[in-house]
Amino acid sequence: MPFQSNGEIRYFQFEQLGQGQIHAIFTRRGGVSPEPWAALNMGSTVGDDLERVHENRRLALAALERDFDSVYDVWQVHGVEVAFAEAPRSPESPHLQADAILTDKPGVTLMMRFADCVPILLHDPVRKVAGIAHAGWMGTVRSTVRFAVEAMQNRYCSNPGDILAAIGPSIGPDHYEIGPDVVNQVQRAFGNDADDLLSAGADSVKFDLWTANRLLLERAGVQLIEMAGLCTACHTEDWYSHRADKGCTGRFGAIIALV
Repeated sequence: MPFQSNGEIRYFQFEQLGQGQIHAIFTRRGGVSPEPWAALNMGSTVGDDLERVHENRRLALAALERDFDSVYDVWQVHGVEVAFAEAPRSPESPHLQADAILTDKPGVTLMMRFADCVPILLHDPVRKVAGIAHAGWMGTVRSTVRFAVEAMQNRYCSNPGDILAAIGPSIGPDHYEIGPDVVNQVQRAFGNDADDLLSAGADSVKFDLWTANRLLLERAGVQLIEMAGLCTACHTEDWYSHRADKGCTGRFGAIIALV
């Protein structure tokens, strides 16, 4: 089953990311934060107390038997920069600005945080590389995940055909309304494929982030792509949603590590 539990911690796992890695996309259940961040908020920039955030991260990592001090995370900025994690990030060291992280080190746990944007997990079981990427509309039109795949090729000699990819819970195509400026950027980024990614209603246009990122992965040569198909705005009992919660919410965490 995709959903697993360890005590009060509930998380989602994909079925096809292959052996040699461990991953989880944590729901909001089981943490110590009060409303409006209840309960497993792993975001430190949304107004929650930092000690509670750290405790939530400890609880989540312990559920998968990963050490709190093994984490490498970044300052997510909706860009295309890729960080390479050679060792866990020391709490004293500043965060790098990046929206994808890669590692070939089993002692490192890659972590990012989400509340509608798309978590994308990557695993090359041949070259033994793990990665995670963050893509909202801006990261999608900028092709963040393509840059991550290219970095796997250039840094670790990965063959895109060997890479296993998974597109996690995020805002679904029925809920993600965008304005005219974003519509124009989607059309420029995806050309003739944009029509399949945009759906126009009487009063709005909606953007399918899931299919867009799948298309970017396929363009990059990735063949095996698993999609969670879970909308964060539809299921706020499990997920934080910036849109559904009108900006006053937490962040759920996603991790991947080599074992």
